[in-house]
Amino acid sequence: MTVTHHVRVYRSDEELPREQQLAYAIAQVAADPVAVDDDVVDMIINRVIDNAAVAAASLTRAPVSAARQQALDHAVSVSGHGGTVFGCANERRSSPEWAAWANGVAVRELDYHDTFLAAEYSHPGDNIPPIVAVAQHVGADGGALVRALATGYEIQIDLVRAICLHKHKIDHVAHLGPSAAAGLGTLLGLDVDTIFQAIGQALHTTTATRQSRKGEISSWKAHAPAFAGKMAVEAVDRAMRGETSPSPIYEGEDGVIAWMLDGKDASYEVPLPAPGESKRAILDSYTKEHSAEYQAQAWIDLARKLHREHPELADPENVASIVLHTSHHTHYVIGSGANDPQKYDPTASRETLDHSIPYIFAVALQDGGWHHVDSYTPERAGRADTVALWHKITTAEDAEWTRRYHSDDPNEKAFGGRVEIALTDGTTLVDEIAVADAHPLGARPFVREDYVRKFRLLAEPVLTPEEIDRFLGLAERLPHLSADEVRQLNIVARPGVLALAPAPKGLF
Repeated sequence: MTVTHHVRVYRSDEELPREQQLAYAIAQVAADPVAVDDDVVDMIINRVIDNAAVAAASLTRAPVSAARQQALDHAVSVSGHGGTVFGCANERRSSPEWAAWANGVAVRELDYHDTFLAAEYSHPGDNIPPIVAVAQHVGADGGALVRALATGYEIQIDLVRAICLHKHKIDHVAHLGPSAAAGLGTLLGLDVDTIFQAIGQALHTTTATRQSRKGEISSWKAHAPAFAGKMAVEAVDRAMRGETSPSPIYEGEDGVIAWMLDGKDASYEVPLPAPGESKRAILDSYTKEHSAEYQAQAWIDLARKLHREHPELADPENVASIVLHTSHHTHYVIGSGANDPQKYDPTASRETLDHSIPYIFAVALQDGGWHHVDSYTPERAGRADTVALWHKITTAEDAEWTRRYHSDDPNEKAFGGRVEIALTDGTTLVDEIAVADAHPLGARPFVREDYVRKFRLLAEPVLTPEEIDRFLGLAERLPHLSADEVRQLNIVARPGVLALAPAPKGLF
């Protein structure tokens, strides 16, 4: 049965034993050697495939190339085998923290992998790169890797359920540092006290503002979770050497909650598995069918439905205005409520367009779908009829959609909204969607064959058919892989693919 951990701020003159701190409770969950349920194992395999799919699609993009070059400029550290780097031969390895960095950027670059939304936002698949890199480095087998990934997902999702970061403009990767450190603790079989110290440092070094997702969004958006994973690896290394970290990191008078979140009077109820309870949180997360911010997923599905049923909507001459009535988050983060002029700028970066629901809805309405490359090109964004339609689209917060967004009931939790389209002939068209088609409660929930199809679609331009089959064969046997096979859990690009990618030089 789930245990709810009460968290509040303590004055320096109040006693808070280590055993009562949230970081310690998380460490206890990580150290619990509970078995992983079969349906959780299946979903972990799905997400390993999903991560590799989106990484394959991003191999030649500039931010991924830069991170890969940084990793390749670092030799394998002396105490292990190193970690593989997406795209490179399995024999070409880097120190595990740098492999985690490079692969983390590749996974996040297209904003196309799994998601969990509650009090906070998250992409829990960001736990996979650092945990796999360390597993390869130390020679862990597939069973240990599965247990570690179950922990990483569990802790990040549990934190996301309870503690909001974004309303204080703190980036959501502040929940990723602790979850990745906890997952590494499980992987390595560390004791509770060591994991506790690693979690403290991982949180302390991964709190940053949300400016990385505001205004003109830069390439750091893809690097932020990779940085958190890299910091988690380094925090574990330091803790294993007997070093300590700031404490109480969450509850302290000068800690994260008191000064970065809800302040000295704050309190939270964080749900964590009880001793001996299975770690099942991954089953509450969901992946993306489309390469766009998660709140855009359902809107893309609704737009392509409208495209089929009302093709005349693609012509801006037929449309007077389009209002998307939606949740607080969608309105203020990716909608017109953000007051970011860049969200209506045809010359904006891909990262910015990815966070502009007016742009995304316009393109999906005209094209009847969404493509991870073609939908973001400067030519596509600058098309005159698209710009005209785009600038007629606004968002509005709707209290009921906000309530459903924050609902604890998975059967009514929703990420969509209601669209009202005023036509120039004086008529109005109204439609709505609650969840994306690929969501577990959607029209076409993703199952293994969908993950495999997504992988094949994204990997075919850059991997050989033999390499696609080789990786899938390993991933689908994940809990049974030997240590040597875990070291092969990588995607190797076709000859010449990486030679066409940028290879920037830097300090290293």
